[in-house]
Amino acid sequence: MSKGFYITTPIYYVNDKPHIGTAYTTILADVLARFNRDAGSDTLFLTGLDEHGQKVQEAAVERNIDPQKHCDEMAPRFTDLWEKLHISNDDFIRTTEERHKKVVQFILQRVMDNGDIYEAEYEGLYSVSEERFITEKEAESGEFRDIKKLKEKNYFFKMSKYQKQLIDHIQSNPKFIQPEHRKNEILGFLRQPLNDLCISRPKSRLNWGIELPFDKDYVTYVWFDALINYITAAGFNQSTKQFNSWWPASYHLIGKDILTTHAVYWPTMLFSLGIPLPLSIFAHGWWLMGDSKMSKSIGNVINPMDLIDDYGVDPVRYYLMREMVLGHDSNFTMNSFIQRYNSDLANDFGNLLSRVTTLIKKNYDGVIPEPGSLSDSDMAIEKKGKELPGVVNELMNGMRLNDAIEEIMQFIRTVNKYMEENAPWKMVKEDKAAAGNILYTAGEALRLGAVLLSPIMPNRTATLLDALNVEGHDQSWGRLEPGRSLEDHEPLFPRIK
Repeated sequence: MSKGFYITTPIYYVNDKPHIGTAYTTILADVLARFNRDAGSDTLFLTGLDEHGQKVQEAAVERNIDPQKHCDEMAPRFTDLWEKLHISNDDFIRTTEERHKKVVQFILQRVMDNGDIYEAEYEGLYSVSEERFITEKEAESGEFRDIKKLKEKNYFFKMSKYQKQLIDHIQSNPKFIQPEHRKNEILGFLRQPLNDLCISRPKSRLNWGIELPFDKDYVTYVWFDALINYITAAGFNQSTKQFNSWWPASYHLIGKDILTTHAVYWPTMLFSLGIPLPLSIFAHGWWLMGDSKMSKSIGNVINPMDLIDDYGVDPVRYYLMREMVLGHDSNFTMNSFIQRYNSDLANDFGNLLSRVTTLIKKNYDGVIPEPGSLSDSDMAIEKKGKELPGVVNELMNGMRLNDAIEEIMQFIRTVNKYMEENAPWKMVKEDKAAAGNILYTAGEALRLGAVLLSPIMPNRTATLLDALNVEGHDQSWGRLEPGRSLEDHEPLFPRIK
């Protein structure tokens, strides 16, 4: 078993422009990585780029530059955005790196030596856009462009050899493919005989790839190269100690469109190598605009940069995590974004902070009041606050992030209601100590809410904790220190008009 928490995103295609779908997967991985770090787990969070293949070679030829230079110029579109989105990845892998090429060649040789690669002549329909051979049925579906008939000698991986082993593994490990409906999809796919996988491309047709160690006239198929990134970064064939501390991965996060490659190709490759399978492959849904998937060809892709520039990083992170039920598709509209921001962040969360700090500054010289004997309503909030972390942690561990966020926001709404009902702004004139109890309790509820939301909104919650003069991310109740002075702060979430 792996000792740490190891989470990966897919490696993104270097030619693509990052959009809300890629941003979503990366933010999701970041939230889970931060959550696990806060829980005290050693964490490795990996993301990166897929830089080989036909389309990269063609794009470089078109620009009249070397493919490596093309990749080097494209990569910052991703790294700059991840920085801007406060992504806390521990590693960023590029498939053109030496460490990765060495591992891929080592694996190809090992799979060959195991008798799982053979040479054969193949004639069939080849989709240039997908860079793979396709079936007649796939060709008829109309989903593939640039189809041509090809006859060539290639190397094949005996994927079919591991079909039964894979079915058995899926059935005996219910969490291996999540959510459930994706697991059923793969089991349905595996009811048909599994074909072997063509894992080479002749250099005469494509030379931008990793050369086969046993035949210098061929490079490896881009997926056989790309999937291996997950074990390269964990230290496979570089450091046994490092590899054993991270592998098997806790989660491979992927979009549902690359489920087959991750849930069929990848496990069979690992079976051939005798390496344990990842603990879970989690396929999330798509972000839709209306009823269609966001896609470059339709031109309905939202650039996360535009949203960030207008509204800030943390509100965008919050919306994406709150709005999508993991595993299902979700609809993005500007209207729902603004509504969610104004109701949850401006009205509920930001408003509570400004209320509490304004009243403490006005009536207690800006110093957090000492709680005395608590009333029933004070104790009701305290009881909820003590129970909340357990509920949130269980939901986060169950990959129900939207429900975890909703629990936190329900708690914040309860505290706002408690403020309304007890009106400390009136009470302070008659009973300063009782009003102090209410403000301390509400302040502590804010602190706890900020700690629990910090993986989702790392920067704005840090601002809130600074305003309350709090250090650390302790989830136990009562960590707000009486006698500490409040710090000045900007409005946390100014309303969007």
